[in-house]
Amino acid sequence: MNAKTLISRIQNGGLQKYAAMYEDVSAQETRYIEAIKEFESIYGKDRDLFLFSVPGRTEVLGNHTDHNNGKVMAAAINRDLIAVVSPAKDQIRVKSQGYDEDVIPLSEIEKPEAFADFSSASLIAGMAGGFVKDGYAVGGFDAYTTNDVLKGSGLSSSAGFEVMIGNILNHLYNGGEIDNAKIAKIAQYAENVYFGKPCGLMDQTACAVGGFVYIDFEDKEAPEIEPLSFSLADAGYALCITNTGGNHADLTPDYAAVPAEMKAVAAYFGKEVLRGLTEADILENIPVLRKATGDRAIMRALHFVRENNRVEKAREALLAKDLKAFFDCVSASGRSSLCYLQNVFTTKNVHEQGITLALAVSDGLLAGKDCAWRVHGGGFAGTMQAFVKKEYVSSYAALMDATFGKGACMILSVRAEGAIQVEV
Repeated sequence: MNAKTLISRIQNGGLQKYAAMYEDVSAQETRYIEAIKEFESIYGKDRDLFLFSVPGRTEVLGNHTDHNNGKVMAAAINRDLIAVVSPAKDQIRVKSQGYDEDVIPLSEIEKPEAFADFSSASLIAGMAGGFVKDGYAVGGFDAYTTNDVLKGSGLSSSAGFEVMIGNILNHLYNGGEIDNAKIAKIAQYAENVYFGKPCGLMDQTACAVGGFVYIDFEDKEAPEIEPLSFSLADAGYALCITNTGGNHADLTPDYAAVPAEMKAVAAYFGKEVLRGLTEADILENIPVLRKATGDRAIMRALHFVRENNRVEKAREALLAKDLKAFFDCVSASGRSSLCYLQNVFTTKNVHEQGITLALAVSDGLLAGKDCAWRVHGGGFAGTMQAFVKKEYVSSYAALMDATFGKGACMILSVRAEGAIQVEV
């Protein structure tokens, strides 16, 4: 349908069916209408338009486990990337708000070497090339996107972008019949082969599938993916992600050391990764491992095997709707990251410990109130996560904002829908 009809339908309540997805539908109506008008200003009027949405994601459990074939739990959030799209011939053009337009000739999409590493163009081409590789149809389109998943927030705006390209190709050229979990795997391929980043699959899966999702990476070529039906909002809780700031520029060695040290322990046992080892295996060999790998590597390996068990217990708790058991796992994960994984601050600058401070402040306000909190994502700087009872959310957010700056605490919910076409 054309822009005029789309806008009219939105103004007449067409987005109300997505009220569970958006906290403030009125604000989203304005956002969608502005995006439609911006598309027209860039790509012309009287086009046949389609609307799409892909959520951001949050890591729930499984801190630094995927790179050693571990288990993780993640969830989609109620902040999203939206796209206004119209079919086109011979090329894909994408203009994202605040960024230069990418133009991808369809004749080039099967040539990873034609695109610069770490560019949005390489992700677009990688998604289209991945569709071709797996036998799916592709075609051209023009798209304007806008994103309220803040870049650098640890909520995976880049994974959402990859999934969005797949979401568009799925609905425009494949009848919407490709499973979202498959789109997530194509997104990982795009990032690995075209973008040049050896990422895992957690971020893409959470964005694509929606809700809470459990992923077991024991077979990295065919990971087990299980959606978990549970409403955090219905249980009376909000998800609070606090951006503590900090300098990310020098943290690559810190991040790289985590899998390297875990794999050093695995190597002692003749294995490439820790998956398959037990806590007893590690404890029985501590005297030799201390000399071979160092103490921190042992603690990180113990974190891995215990975290895998916690993910499994948390999965069982959500399936049983046992919130206390679930929160026990979340809190234990946070303590393990703080004490054993040791990814809450960099030893290069011990005076800056934003995540540690956020955990301490959260502990003081939320202890004994049936809440849970933990490190979020890669760590060393950035964000922490808390599951907060709605009656405490305002006071908690106010304290975190006072500590880390206005707007530092994002009050979110878990979104049930993954990548979708928005039909008004």
